[in-house]
Amino acid sequence: MKKFINDPQQFVPEMLKGIALANPDTLRYVPKYNLIHRADSPRDDKVTIIQGSGSGHEPAHVMTVGKGMLDAACPGDIFAAPPMDYVYETTKLLASPKGVLLLVNNYTGDRMAFDMAQEMSEADGVKVKTLFINDDVSVEDSTYTVGRRGVAGNFFVMKAVGAAAEAGAELDELIRIGEKVNSVTRTMGIALTACTPPSKGSPLFELADDEIEIGVGIHGEPGRRRAKWMPANEIIDELLGAVVPDLPFVSGDRVALMINGLGGTPISELYILYGIAHEKLTAQGITVGRNYVGEYCTSLDMAGASLTLVKLDDEIEQLLEAPAEVAVRIF
Repeated sequence: MKKFINDPQQFVPEMLKGIALANPDTLRYVPKYNLIHRADSPRDDKVTIIQGSGSGHEPAHVMTVGKGMLDAACPGDIFAAPPMDYVYETTKLLASPKGVLLLVNNYTGDRMAFDMAQEMSEADGVKVKTLFINDDVSVEDSTYTVGRRGVAGNFFVMKAVGAAAEAGAELDELIRIGEKVNSVTRTMGIALTACTPPSKGSPLFELADDEIEIGVGIHGEPGRRRAKWMPANEIIDELLGAVVPDLPFVSGDRVALMINGLGGTPISELYILYGIAHEKLTAQGITVGRNYVGEYCTSLDMAGASLTLVKLDDEIEQLLEAPAEVAVRIF
């Protein structure tokens, strides 16, 4: 393993410190809770939005804290849910009179941490609600989840509720918006290689040189099946063949299309995938109204990509178009 690290156990704290130092005017770092939050949070005039999950998925979520997106993120260690007390203390520290919205990708550890933190925060008088995100169509249950996983489609929920919160929406309205976006968002990914967690020092799983994992999870969990390598056209056929029928998306729909890199895929290859997906959707009568190509929810250095579709309407599209300012300029 060759990585730019010192002590693997300090990988996350050193990364968070770097993020804060690179954004001194807009972000604050609280080392005790692995907490990155907006310098102007909490605010009395908006609901506070908090998300956290295992580290290793950057820019999710610590690099998407900022105006029009998250107010705070409290990650755990690599691929590990944040401790419950991190979420609890973050919720208390950043509580707004308008309330707190906790966004949670549907993984068992994350659900447990956030559910307990919500209960304890409510006992302290904090107005708080939780929204679970489960956009991955690959598998119904996995080694990490009960139900579908929350993966890169999470960004559309985050962006929509972030824009609405910035405009002054109430907590119940944010829940409505988030549930609506989640309900029309579908994702599936494919891995070409495994990733290497710093503390392990070796690949998380083994793939032969001519193998790919179809439907892989962002922690390296198994997907639908292992298959022989195939050309990009066939990979997009696999992804669209799983995502499009699931909602289903149909002729006449207008969609947002995201091709998300899993950490080790060149941007050139992501645009190859995007171009193929765009043309195949157009051939089905589905209009691509918004496009997103890049790294949004990674798996350390895994070579691979995921495809996300979001069914657009006027409300969702307006929220996605709203300005946002984050550590990495994604939206």
